[in-house]
Amino acid sequence: MRAGDVNEPDVAEAGDPETRRTWRPDTVAVRGGLSRSGFDETSEAIFLTSGYVYQTAEDAEAAFKGDVDRFVYSRYGNPTVTMFEERLRQIEGAEACFATASGMSAVFVALAALLAKGDRVVSSRALFGSCFVILDEILPRWGVETVFVDGADLDQWREALSEPTTAVFFETPSNPMQELVDIAAVTELAHSAGAKVVVDNVFGTPVFSKPLELGADIVVYSATKHIDGQGRTLGGAVLGPKEFIDGPVQNLMRHTGPSMSPFNAWVLVKGLETLSLRVERMAGSALEVARFLESHPKVTRVVHPFLESHPQHELAKRQMLAGGTVVTFELDGGKDEAFALMDALEVIDISNNLGDSKSLITHPATTTHRRLAPEARAAVGITDGVLRVSIGLEDVRDLVDDLARALR
Repeated sequence: MRAGDVNEPDVAEAGDPETRRTWRPDTVAVRGGLSRSGFDETSEAIFLTSGYVYQTAEDAEAAFKGDVDRFVYSRYGNPTVTMFEERLRQIEGAEACFATASGMSAVFVALAALLAKGDRVVSSRALFGSCFVILDEILPRWGVETVFVDGADLDQWREALSEPTTAVFFETPSNPMQELVDIAAVTELAHSAGAKVVVDNVFGTPVFSKPLELGADIVVYSATKHIDGQGRTLGGAVLGPKEFIDGPVQNLMRHTGPSMSPFNAWVLVKGLETLSLRVERMAGSALEVARFLESHPKVTRVVHPFLESHPQHELAKRQMLAGGTVVTFELDGGKDEAFALMDALEVIDISNNLGDSKSLITHPATTTHRRLAPEARAAVGITDGVLRVSIGLEDVRDLVDDLARALR
């Protein structure tokens, strides 16, 4: 049984549309979008091809005119990539999905497909470092106005969305300080302003958080994280209305090229098969680690959405099935004490990644959020004493022992 107050959907559409079969999410994760070749293989096939051939010149012309539905070039589409897209689409409950080369390409493509010169975007300021750069540096350079708000403050959202807006963007929980945004409330405000809502659901995962069911329009993922979850490959995905995905997203992807490789898609398809098993175990361990850290005298602050001490704990329970796989904590001694703890760990690895089967720890101020100015980091609570630990699949007792030793 998963924790939380969100009602898990009983079924998700999948399988043969002619027989209208419906499968529950864990079955979709194993069988959704499955397309076998003439060899009737058990595991999904990898189509490692850049292009495709045509029987006649007329066939090629028809394909490029769009008169027939077929693969024409793997930058546009590929059978293995399509299997990944369709499986994730069914898990998410979206109309359509387009896979990208990385999570950051998914974020950029989703926003760039919505925004043009003169448009306005409102965003939570609590973002992953590269997301902040897109919104604070890149889009404004192209004539897009970006307005930042404190994501937890509905009054700030209400004020910012009191004038016409094209897009709203936020992470929930945020990386690394785990600030939550009330998806349903902000979406209602955004839609009143004419905006489409884009949610980065990496910390929420497709298992624990369903932004589309709460009114959001578009969901983006770094599939590198929990979907692969084993440190093997990069990938991303944009999910949303078919008109949006098959229109501006597809057009942008085809002509700029940040597409997913067939091999990466195959790895990610296999990752989806075990996604819920892994993240449920990791989330349970994360909460146990968070409770240990909260009781330690050397730790001044611990942030995890399902800790009762989290200021948005009730919101977390309303819109998440579990609190996620990441624990953020702070030490009084700043960078020196944080580095000393990291260097003393024997089980947990130092790495900027997260959502992996191996537990990983990073110092955001000098790695993932280094590009942010000190005042920007301070505005979202990232001090030099803050550490982010992504909990993996190790025995949680070994993780607690490792942290206990390092904190001596």
